Amino acid sequence: MGTVITWWGHATCTVEDSGVRVLTDPLFVRRLAHLRRRLGPVPPPEATIADAVLVSHLHSDHLHPRSLSRLTPGTRLIVPRGADRSVPALRRLDARRNPAGLRITEVVAGDEVEIGKLRVRAVPAHHDGRRLPLGPHRSPALGYVISGESRTYFAGDTGLFDGMADAVGPVDVALLPVGGWGPHLGPDHLDPGRAAQALAQLAPRAAVPVHFGTYWPIGLDGVRPHEFYAPGDEFVRKAARLAPEVAVHLLRHGESARPGVGV
Repeated sequence: MGTVITWWGHATCTVEDSGVRVLTDPLFVRRLAHLRRRLGPVPPPEATIADAVLVSHLHSDHLHPRSLSRLTPGTRLIVPRGADRSVPALRRLDARRNPAGLRITEVVAGDEVEIGKLRVRAVPAHHDGRRLPLGPHRSPALGYVISGESRTYFAGDTGLFDGMADAVGPVDVALLPVGGWGPHLGPDHLDPGRAAQALAQLAPRAAVPVHFGTYWPIGLDGVRPHEFYAPGDEFVRKAARLAPEVAVHLLRHGESARPGVGV
């Protein structure tokens, strides 16, 4: 038994625990605006199978309505509070308006949702969670702790912030962003070094780096390519120095690991 983590690329993961499948920030496209998928195929149909889906914030590479439309009707969808107002396309996927839609629940940090045998708790993230760069601050960026046989922390997008370990609480597995989709990371992101610092603070048993090496802007192939390819390996090296007791699982797209409790 135990928890199984499958990384599909970018921030999209399946967490299987206690017979329940939870999907994070699904993005099932080869191209998104000026970005194209550079590594790994578009996730296969099995990636869309989930009992519940967690969306960390409203940026279009994390809340992607076209990808959400591929989910089975009636799937539970957990989103930050205010998402419905900010993303009109999300309203058309709401089962309250569309019989073939999704059962949407909006949450803020501290809220808990029961999903089968699992308990999901929303936790703070330090990140601009607005849908548009100049839009109103209607929705918080969130992370989630999925508790079953293991406690798995999905960080979404976040920077380091004071009290991070206390806000997240004890966890067995951490899914941490270590990069991005362009030649420069904006504020309130984790790069490999900051992600290793976060790992040292959180002190889980295991970690999986995510949110790197998947999408890259069209036409910028030659601009700082190490920022695309290197973050996973850099995180492994820096985590070994700052958090040597944590087992880091560096996955390729579509690969799975059985970290944490019960293994």
